[in-house]
Amino acid sequence: MRQYIDEASRVTTNKGIDMADLDVGDVAPQFDLPRDGGGSLSLASLRGKPVVLYFYPQDDTTGCTNEAIGFSQLKPEFEKLGAVVIGLSPDSVRKHDKFKSKYDLTVDLVADEERKVIEAYHLWVEKQLYGRRYMGVERATFLIGSDGRIARIWRNVRVKGHAEAVLEAVRAL
Repeated sequence: MRQYIDEASRVTTNKGIDMADLDVGDVAPQFDLPRDGGGSLSLASLRGKPVVLYFYPQDDTTGCTNEAIGFSQLKPEFEKLGAVVIGLSPDSVRKHDKFKSKYDLTVDLVADEERKVIEAYHLWVEKQLYGRRYMGVERATFLIGSDGRIARIWRNVRVKGHAEAVLEAVRAL
């Protein structure tokens, strides 16, 4: 189920197509979002470094907590490779701050409360739980190379072993 973005907030790739059509090799879309601890974080400010951008549905839920802990535990390994790990959800900065504090998370968390980046990546999707249909964030990860191009995409992520798989992909860059 494709969700179209209004013209005022449209984000396009270097090919002029919707971000929903992103693929390996495309230039990653730029963003500047509020971050945990205050201030903002932009993709442009990280140019020259590999970036792991992982999208998750909600702070302080089992899967999202396990994913954030997994990336936080491996953060020193990512840093040795010069990579930055960013978690992105529609939660507020305030919720991110509480989430980070509660679990001693070390990865950067950005807030996409308006879901512009989430929708641009076509990750605002219809989900189903116990027969109930609803819209939510698809768990996905994008590895962005130091050249600003998408090097790898993981969709419908299963949390167990995911951070390790992403670390191996960063090593292979």
